[in-house]
Amino acid sequence: MRCANTRKCERGSSRAFLIALALFLCLAVVLFLRAGSWLVREDSLSKCAAIVVLSGAMPERAIQAAEIYREGYAPEVWITQATEPKQTMSALGLPFDGEEESSRRVLVHEGVPEKAIRILSPGIVNTADEMSVIADSLKRAQGTTAIVVTSKAHTRRVRALWNHLEAGRGQIIVRAAKTDSFDAAHWWRSTHSALDVVREVLGLFNVWAGLPLKPTR
Repeated sequence: MRCANTRKCERGSSRAFLIALALFLCLAVVLFLRAGSWLVREDSLSKCAAIVVLSGAMPERAIQAAEIYREGYAPEVWITQATEPKQTMSALGLPFDGEEESSRRVLVHEGVPEKAIRILSPGIVNTADEMSVIADSLKRAQGTTAIVVTSKAHTRRVRALWNHLEAGRGQIIVRAAKTDSFDAAHWWRSTHSALDVVREVLGLFNVWAGLPLKPTR
C-alpha cells in the first residue's frame, strides 16, 4: 500500500535510518571498547606434560612459565626457538645465541632445573609453526596436553590457531604472562597496546579465513 502522504513517508524513512545509524554506532563503540578484553582468553590450569614458552616477549613469558612450573603443574618447560634474527646474525658472522637461550637463563634464574628445560626444534617463523612443533613434541613425549604461555593479547589467537591446525593431536591450556603490560580495558591509550590489538585482530581474521596469508620465510 502506497503512503498517502509522501512527506510523512520521507520523514518516517529518515527517522528509521537515523535510529539504525545510531544503533550501529553504539554497537561499533561497544566493540571498539571491548576489543582488548575480548582478545584475552585464558584457560584454567591443570597438570600436564609440559609448559611451553612461546617465542617473543622475553622475559615475561619465561618468568610466568617458571611460576607455573614451581606450582607443580608440569615436570618440564619447553622453549620454542625462532629462526630470526639468529640466521641473519649467523650470516653476518656475528655471535647470537638466540632468544631461546635467554629464556633458558631466565627459567634457571627463576628456579627451573636445567634438566627440566628443553629447547624444541625445528626453528619456527610464526605462531602457526609453534603449534606444529608443540603437537609433534607432545606426540614424542606421549603426552596429551601442554600449557602454552604467551602474551595477554595473543591468547585468543593461539587458541584459534591450535583449534584450526592441531586440535586432533592433543590439547593446550593457554595462559598469559601476568607482567605483560597490555592494557585490555584501555588499549587505545598506548601505541603498544593499540598495535597489539590491530595485529591480533588481523591475525584472527587470517585464521578464520583459513590462513591465506603466509609468512615470508
